[in-house]
Amino acid sequence: MAVRPITVIGHKALHSPTKKVREVTEEVRTLVADMFETMEAAEGVGLAANQVASRLRIFVYDCPVPEGPNARGVVVNPVLERLGTPAPLDPEEDGEGCLSVPGEWFPLARHPRARVTGTDLDGNEVVVEGEGLLARCLQHETDHLDGYLYLDRLTGPVKAEAREAVKDRGWADEGVLRWDPTSTTADEV
Repeated sequence: MAVRPITVIGHKALHSPTKKVREVTEEVRTLVADMFETMEAAEGVGLAANQVASRLRIFVYDCPVPEGPNARGVVVNPVLERLGTPAPLDPEEDGEGCLSVPGEWFPLARHPRARVTGTDLDGNEVVVEGEGLLARCLQHETDHLDGYLYLDRLTGPVKAEAREAVKDRGWADEGVLRWDPTSTTADEV
């Protein structure tokens, strides 16, 4: 297993829809193992394959839930179902971050529950349903695989604030397209 560099906003992989996994090969298994290692090194709760520059439709997650152990797993070829109606935006409660927009957090209203269906690495059906942070994670990671960053879903003054933060970080200007979670923290990128 290896920690892979994480793509940063401005990298074309983050705005390209991913491709369906046709066969789980040893390369795919290695990718998934590396994704778990990378997510852990970056202290994230989810990671999509295009965040480590792979075009495959896969995400991993290790997300705290209110009771019991973390929800942890891999979903190959996920299909998302958003459940419920998003509540009005609460800037204090609805903060969201992203390993591809390191060190930044912005409020984003999400559906209160979500369900993802797909398969695991052995081809077994996987159904992950959650609310709260897990629902946010499922929506966030599936968005990645569809070519969207959470910043793309922001509106109004929050969207303008996010654009300014990205500009201030100089990611597009300086060509910073990846960061290594073993040598830097998200705040240092």
